[in-house]
Amino acid sequence: MPVHRPAPTLLTGLLALLVAAVSPIPAHADSAAPARGSAYMGIGVLAHDGQGGTPKSSDATQTEGVDVSGHQGNVAWPTLLNSGVKWAYTKATEGTYYTNPYFAQQYDGSYDVGMIRGAYHFATPDTTSGAAQANYFVDHGGGWSKDGRTLPGALDIEWNPYGAACYGKSTGAMVSWISDFLKTYRKRTGRDAVIYTATSWWKDCTGNYGGFAAAHPLWIARYASDVGTLPAGWSYYTAWQYTSSGPTVGDHDKFNGALDRVVALANG
Repeated sequence: MPVHRPAPTLLTGLLALLVAAVSPIPAHADSAAPARGSAYMGIGVLAHDGQGGTPKSSDATQTEGVDVSGHQGNVAWPTLLNSGVKWAYTKATEGTYYTNPYFAQQYDGSYDVGMIRGAYHFATPDTTSGAAQANYFVDHGGGWSKDGRTLPGALDIEWNPYGAACYGKSTGAMVSWISDFLKTYRKRTGRDAVIYTATSWWKDCTGNYGGFAAAHPLWIARYASDVGTLPAGWSYYTAWQYTSSGPTVGDHDKFNGALDRVVALANG
């Protein structure tokens, strides 16, 4: 026998709205994205390019380095130095909203133990202009001095950890953003910034633009036994981030040359 159900009343409708208002809201698809400011050099490499071995460790023409960010906290620089690390880059800034709280310990600490050091900026082209971010970087640790032990600043331009891989920009708009950053950094410091990127991201997001290669050293990201194909315009790399799982500090790099070439880059 069918059960008679009373028609909804104004009261039951209001109760339903009240229950909906206090019920948990389903998590948005973007809720898994990391918090702003938490990005670091190579954050997207494993997810997008994977890992396929490590380079030979016996190459005397390569000089070992590391890159660090707030994720590492206070770094054991004497341990790294004793392991053969000769140079280091520290994350200084991201966008125009974040500075690394461990910057002083990392940037000055590497210098104090005798390493050649530099600072890098994690770019977020969807938040503010290239010029604004270059100025923010220089104003918060990304400058340069000709002391023989300070490397030019590095622009970390790679996959967006907070959203669309190319930050919602066309290839032309991305090239313009990068150019804006680089020109501003040059104007502020007198040095051409190093460009850190991965070939696959560069192809997808700049259309494999080759116009920066003549002036800007390339720091390539590839976790494999060799660097693979380089972005257009560059016939060689200056530095190579080859792993995110090294000893003491995860992100390890090789400079393409002996220590005197690292010094030469520092001197400009």
